Amino acid sequence: MKRILSLLVAAGLFSASAAQADVAQSKALVDAAKAAGTVGEQADGFLGYVKPTGDAALKAAVDEINAGRAQLYREAAARNNVTPAAAGGSAFQTVITSKLRPGDYYRPEGGAWTRK
Repeated sequence: MKRILSLLVAAGLFSASAAQADVAQSKALVDAAKAAGTVGEQADGFLGYVKPTGDAALKAAVDEINAGRAQLYREAAARNNVTPAAAGGSAFQTVITSKLRPGDYYRPEGGAWTRK
């Protein structure tokens, strides 16, 4: 996500402060939703909804973060000669699971939502 924002800032499409504020706001919304048990991490490396929500701001934040992750997975896949799906799965196994906090929800591949 930071890499994408860096590129957008460099291209003059966003100001650095506006881009950082948007990402910080999205992260704060998602972190609160994780703590509430509404959003969790999935084995594909993307955020998912543990519970349905009608919160448009939360949906936009999840979409923004997932779009940034998708871009990072495409870049990692190209560097490592794997598919983006494999890069996302690897990110879940090596990075995301280590950052799960007690009470966070995650969904392993082929499994149900589980609380850490």
